Amino acid sequence: MTTTCTPLDERAIAYERMAHALDHLGDTWRDWPDLASVAAAMNLSPSHFQREFTRWAGVSPKQFQAALAHGAAGDLLREGASVLDAAFETGLSGPGRLHDLFIAHEGLTPGEAKSGGAGADLIIGRAPTPFGEGAWLIGARGLVALGFIDEGAPTRTGFEHQGVGEKQAFTDLTSRYPGADIRRDDAEAARFARRVFESGEPLPVALYGTPFRRQVWRALLEIPAGTTQTYGQLACATGSPKAARAVGAAVGANPISWFIPCHRALAADGRLHNYHWGVARKRAMLTYERAHAA
Repeated sequence: MTTTCTPLDERAIAYERMAHALDHLGDTWRDWPDLASVAAAMNLSPSHFQREFTRWAGVSPKQFQAALAHGAAGDLLREGASVLDAAFETGLSGPGRLHDLFIAHEGLTPGEAKSGGAGADLIIGRAPTPFGEGAWLIGARGLVALGFIDEGAPTRTGFEHQGVGEKQAFTDLTSRYPGADIRRDDAEAARFARRVFESGEPLPVALYGTPFRRQVWRALLEIPAGTTQTYGQLACATGSPKAARAVGAAVGANPISWFIPCHRALAADGRLHNYHWGVARKRAMLTYERAHAA
């Protein structure tokens, strides 16, 4: 696997274009388009596209095409190899070495959760991630929540999420802790982002969930990188085969996107319409993981 050393802010800026490139390659890989034709579809020169794609994804466009071909019938959302082999309490090693870190579980106390975070001092900030601009909510004990920002995203249509702007993303995260003292600090959010995405330092998490939700989040960590499971399959994995609806609610309640991989969960119809932070981002996360798992 390749580790990319491209600065985080550059990868965040390139995300939207690269998400489009991943989508295009996913649609055309069977025809094995050459570099020039793919670059033209992105309105870039071949050398520029090759450089930017490799910096963002950590693999070249040709290697990515090979990874798609390696998957059974190119079904990126259902095939894969790499298995996350660590328990939730002890940590996880991320695929593709996008992050090589460990989640140390130190939950918010039930009292803090019930009181809406009363007495907690939290920081909200905007900082880059490999999947675009992130909305970070950070406490003294670690990461409380991570969402994503898509300025100018179109209005949601039906069940398909297109992403949200900064104001809505911040409100989404802070509304979970109405009793907390929350101040904005983009510089601190940027420092935290660099620690976990660039330096690969351990990721401390300040997280509280009911026993059932924590069980579902553990099950998410056990899904092979780049693959997916339906809510029904997750319900079976948690020992509650009739609780698919409750599992879906638990997945939706996951506050820490990417690190607790709710992007690997699908509704029964198998479509990508139900990711809170945008369908394109969910597709980009899964295809990125699949490329590195091959």
